[in-house]
Amino acid sequence: MVLRFSIFAVAFLLSCTSIERDSVCDEKSIKYNGCVGDIFVYGDGDPVTYEGETYETVVIGTQIWMARNLNYKAPGSACYNHKESNCTVYGRFYDWATAMGIDAEYNSEWWDINGVNEKHQGICPNGWHIPSVAEWTTLENFVGSSVAGTKLKATSGWFNYERYPEGNGDDAFGFSALPGGYLDSEGYLAYEVSSSGYWWTASEFSRAYAHSLRIIYDDYIVEKLNNDKSYMYNVRCLKD
Repeated sequence: MVLRFSIFAVAFLLSCTSIERDSVCDEKSIKYNGCVGDIFVYGDGDPVTYEGETYETVVIGTQIWMARNLNYKAPGSACYNHKESNCTVYGRFYDWATAMGIDAEYNSEWWDINGVNEKHQGICPNGWHIPSVAEWTTLENFVGSSVAGTKLKATSGWFNYERYPEGNGDDAFGFSALPGGYLDSEGYLAYEVSSSGYWWTASEFSRAYAHSLRIIYDDYIVEKLNNDKSYMYNVRCLKD
C-alpha cells in the first residue's frame, strides 16, 4: 500500500508541472506552488502601480488580490495614531462611502439596495474593485473556510500570549493579512490593533451598515460582520 501511494503522489506532482504549454499553470510555472487542473493554487501576479505606490499581487484560485492593504490617500482617510509610517505597515483606513468613492451621505443611506453594482471600483485602481462579500466567500472557500483566518494571516505581527501562542498565521497563499484593527468614525481612536484586522466589502446590509470581514488572532476562520458604515476599516482590492 505504501508503494502504491508513493507512486500515485509522484504521478500527481508531475501532472501539475508538465501540463500543456498553453495552460495557465504552465505559463507561470516558476511562480506557483501547485495546480488543480489549469487553475493556480497559489502564485504571484504582476505588480500594479497606483498613485506612486507599487503593490505586489497574488493569484489565489481564480482570483487576483493585492498582497497588502490599500494605502491610497483619499480625502477623509486616516492612519493608525495619525502616523504615516503606520499606513506603510497597515494601509490606510476608510469609512465605507470613502472606500466606495461615493458621497458621504451613503454612510447613512442605501446606495445600491438591489445589489446590482457590487463589482464597484471605488478607490481601487483601474481594473480593480472593492470585493463583494460573495467574492470574499470565494476566497475563503478556496483556501478552506474552516481555516481561512490562519491561511490568510501573515506569519508575524499578530498578538500572541501564553494561553494562545498561535496568533500568527502561516500565510499559506501570500495574502499576508495584518491586524490593523479599526478606527472610530472620527479617525482618532483605534481599536484591536495587533489582535484583529477588518476589511470593507462593497455589499450593503442596511442603510447605515455594510458587510465587512474580520480576522482575529485567536480564531481560525474569517468572520462576516455587519458594521456601521462610519467606522474606518482597511481595503483590499481585487482584480476585475
